[in-house]
Amino acid sequence: MSKKKEFVIEYDFQSSPQLLFQYLSTPSGLSEWFSDDVNYRGEKYTFFWNDSEEYARVLSKKVNEKIRYQWINGEPDEEDYFFEFRIQMDEITKDVSLIVTDYSDEDELDEAKLLWNSLIADLKKVLGSS
Repeated sequence: MSKKKEFVIEYDFQSSPQLLFQYLSTPSGLSEWFSDDVNYRGEKYTFFWNDSEEYARVLSKKVNEKIRYQWINGEPDEEDYFFEFRIQMDEITKDVSLIVTDYSDEDELDEAKLLWNSLIADLKKVLGSS
């Protein structure tokens, strides 16, 4: 099994950190841009896409700043990987950035980045952010 490679992408947002965080951390927010539907029970999120479902848990969360998820997929190396949303606001300009950290197989890195670009474009539409 090949080791996945970490990648980080930064996106600019015209949104408050509080509003943006709601779309990154709540089932109703995530279901508007990340997947078709999201359920949350106990410590487990269930993400639905068409006829498939995936499970994730929150590894860490700091309200209005960051949330880190880990897929629960039964793979032996599942604990080595996560995906994280981190919100940063420039204290002077008040510009808001969303930093996405994820992992991908080396040969799927470009596709993974394109997927995130598409997902974040959907999120910006939902938020009315350009």
